[in-house]
Amino acid sequence: MEQVTDHTLAAARKVIAVHLNYPSRAAQRGRTPEQPSYFLKPSSSLALSGSSVERPAGCELLGFEGEVALVIGKDARRVGIEDAWSYVAAVTASNDLGVYDLRYADKGSNLRSKGGDGFTPVGPALIPADAVDPAGLRIRTWHNGELVQDDTTGDLLFPFALLVADLSQLLTLQEGDIILTGTPAGASVARPGDVVEVEVSGVAHSTGRLRTTVTEGTTPFADFGARPRADDTQREEAYGSRAAAGLPETGTAENTAPALSPELKAKLESVCTATLSSQLRKRGLNNVSIDGLQSTRPGKRIVGLARTLRYVPNREDLFKTHGGGFNAQKRAIDTVNDGEILVMEARGEKGTGTVGDILALRAQVRGAAAIITDGGVRDLSAVAALEMPTYFANPHPAVLGRRHVPWDTDITIACGGTTVQPGDIIVADADGILVIPPALAAELAEDSIAQEREEAFIAEMVAQGHSVDGLYPLDAAWRAKYEAWDAEQPRD
Repeated sequence: MEQVTDHTLAAARKVIAVHLNYPSRAAQRGRTPEQPSYFLKPSSSLALSGSSVERPAGCELLGFEGEVALVIGKDARRVGIEDAWSYVAAVTASNDLGVYDLRYADKGSNLRSKGGDGFTPVGPALIPADAVDPAGLRIRTWHNGELVQDDTTGDLLFPFALLVADLSQLLTLQEGDIILTGTPAGASVARPGDVVEVEVSGVAHSTGRLRTTVTEGTTPFADFGARPRADDTQREEAYGSRAAAGLPETGTAENTAPALSPELKAKLESVCTATLSSQLRKRGLNNVSIDGLQSTRPGKRIVGLARTLRYVPNREDLFKTHGGGFNAQKRAIDTVNDGEILVMEARGEKGTGTVGDILALRAQVRGAAAIITDGGVRDLSAVAALEMPTYFANPHPAVLGRRHVPWDTDITIACGGTTVQPGDIIVADADGILVIPPALAAELAEDSIAQEREEAFIAEMVAQGHSVDGLYPLDAAWRAKYEAWDAEQPRD
């Protein structure tokens, strides 16, 4: 078979990559696109098998992604799906490398994060397209000799012919162009000294292993332009999961509390915040309520784990670097998980919106239990029409950038006068919003349930005409009567 050579690389006028295409990767990311989406990589990122790739100085997260690469054989413009495969000359292996530390700077375009020199190795051999079934290819990736990706092209979200036809609707695919067709689950992070190998194979053909060695960059980034920046959200996405990244399953390194179990959640849902507040006060916790907010669903009780987002006061130069694109606000909305509650620190600033109808809808679609912000809300009528409740200080028509820069996610924040950490348990009802330290939640729930049983007895006695003297709270005589009453009550 023909080998990938410098001539092959020189013939590629453009490199086009698909964001998500394998069901396994879509499941890992928690989103399945309805249509393919793409980004461009510069042809200068191409490299041959056996090359080394530099992890830029100051960067932590050099991600690797084994992919099938299509090499276009003739110009394609407005071709149909039924004819599209005939425009592909060959397939080969590729590695879509990128640094997540720079992802924030060009989210969507991926130019800085994915466009570095050597960030698109391809090869070593070209398999003629007419010799393989495009739905019958196997893609495998090895990291330091360990098989970490192993999938087939049989159930792609967007088959190869569809990609070629779709792209040709708007632009001419030219001879030599390369299309990277997405990566399956298992992509992760490589460090200096690591070796990553990728192979594409069919029934009777193989590209051989595309081999890339990672080296450490020594030239630091200049003071101008974007500089490397990593957080736990990027670490989780780069490694594929919180566990693989060495992060606790909920919260951050600051908060390693266990997840909210269905049993504990049900117990907390069964008691009101007034009871929980009194139990927290007995434990010396008086500053655990988020105050001064109203709700779009005041009658709804919610319990969930906190995710956090912090806004800082608007500064025009910082908004230019942090306010556009896939900023911290959009990252927080797009990564909130089922049953979680997104809590926003807006410093009690009421002169602008912190969330509007589109992002609130996205949070609801993601399964969020609620949004809590101590700032304003835009598009209030649309936000209020959602099933998911939003807690907010006031409505306001202005956009975020009037007063805020979206700054960081999943960190300790302040909201409505109290501190909230990722992984804290939030309980809210018509009386208010409480922040419960996870380590106390189980005993707090049990004691609150017991307190509400006592109060049910007291209410029944008051309804019968008894004085509250000695009854509320229970003295010894009334406690004995309560215990007898309680023993007769049915238990779930």
